Amino acid sequence: MSGRLPVEPIFDQTPHLFGDGPPDPVVYDSGPRALRQRTVNFAAKRYVDMMFVSGLDRATADRHFRPRAAVVPAGLSGRPAGPALQETLLNAHRGGRLTIDADAAGRRVSVTWNDPEFGEPIQGSAVAWPGYGGVVLGQHQAPRFEPRGIVRQTVDARRAWPIGSAVETPPAVPPAMTAALDALFAGSAGIYGVLIGSPDRVLLERYSEFGAADRATPSWSMTKAITCTVIGRMLHEGWFHSIHDPAPAPLWRDPRAIHRLITLDHLVRMRSGLGFPVRHDDGSITLGFENSAVYQDAADAFEAAQRMIVATIPGAVFRYVNSGMNVLGSVIREQIARRGLPYYQTVYGMLADRLGMSGYQHSADIAGNFIASGAGYATLRDYAKLGVLYLNDGVWNGERLLPMGWVDYATAPTHAGTSYAACFRTNGDGRFPSLPPETAWAAGASDNRVFILRRHRLTVAVSNESDHPMDLAALDRMIATAIDTFA
Repeated sequence: MSGRLPVEPIFDQTPHLFGDGPPDPVVYDSGPRALRQRTVNFAAKRYVDMMFVSGLDRATADRHFRPRAAVVPAGLSGRPAGPALQETLLNAHRGGRLTIDADAAGRRVSVTWNDPEFGEPIQGSAVAWPGYGGVVLGQHQAPRFEPRGIVRQTVDARRAWPIGSAVETPPAVPPAMTAALDALFAGSAGIYGVLIGSPDRVLLERYSEFGAADRATPSWSMTKAITCTVIGRMLHEGWFHSIHDPAPAPLWRDPRAIHRLITLDHLVRMRSGLGFPVRHDDGSITLGFENSAVYQDAADAFEAAQRMIVATIPGAVFRYVNSGMNVLGSVIREQIARRGLPYYQTVYGMLADRLGMSGYQHSADIAGNFIASGAGYATLRDYAKLGVLYLNDGVWNGERLLPMGWVDYATAPTHAGTSYAACFRTNGDGRFPSLPPETAWAAGASDNRVFILRRHRLTVAVSNESDHPMDLAALDRMIATAIDTFA
């Protein structure tokens, strides 16, 4: 006898070219120390964003900062849990036990949570580089990539907006429009500004005392609309065959794995089914759906997203998560690498630089990936250009940049049970009762939005500070007044 054990029939022995199955799943640690670490990491990012990306001074950043505790991810129909830690965090902030150290020369912020009753202090840091946004380092001293200067295409300052950057002072607006703007700003203490534009010009813009036309502000999940539009650009250029093809993620190569059932369409419509095991401090395990860890963990966002488990049948269930978008980010990076192109310049060149969004920048993770789910930054003039591209059915300056039908696809919900479209939200549920049901918008946390009113040929961009409430009823009335004024 040879001593070799016989092959057991319960194992698959068919030769496969693409590996031995999906990657090991990521497990979310929801223990108290892990949640506190995420909390200080996010606080460091917030300060880096405010001071070294948006350019606010320290005193203004201190006024704008709202402590936000990391929470435990919930299941399909539940909300994340964790109010007890939020109250503990607020008490620590009020009691001076949350210290923020900013290094202007190094564009770096460190946040330390001192709580002797809990244990050793917990510190997290973040750093900013031009073109890479605010990068969460956590407990690491340096990122896992070398941030080099990114060559960006310049916009013609002599040409009129939106093709160029020249904006003439808009004429005075009627009293009703002024009153609607006054009401919005009065009820929205964190608002940076509002811009209303047509496909040809800026019709109105107004900024708060800390806002400015050249100030890039955090937009969070409005970045999803940028990512999906880059996917549309790649489709138009022939990089993909169809939005309904399996997502060619680098770690999803094994044809036996259920991940191969997830399509690009599932990812952009939040129907991928991706989730992860959540390990609790008592040792129990539950199923969770990630929504914030990508902005709190000093980790490779693309790898973590691809290591999610498939918790529901792909395409069957809507669940808003960031992981699917970062799988798309990994797909974008892989497609660029396959063609031997420079990653950072190509991402910007596919869309932002093509539209002359010179103030736009992505936020990178510690591994150097441009986070595809959120944390981008732009001026309102830049974001309104994205709105104009969609008003013009994907045509820019006479050239088609997006496939025929893409704008209809991206801005219309096609599944029952949600008004979510493909990285855009829609007004099918009457969220803004004064606006038409076909109104669509790119949406980010803290009520950052770019509205697309195709029937009225208007786009409205509004930016707001993170974790500050906005008067959405006043925003609704203001946009309705803009339609009456300009359409």
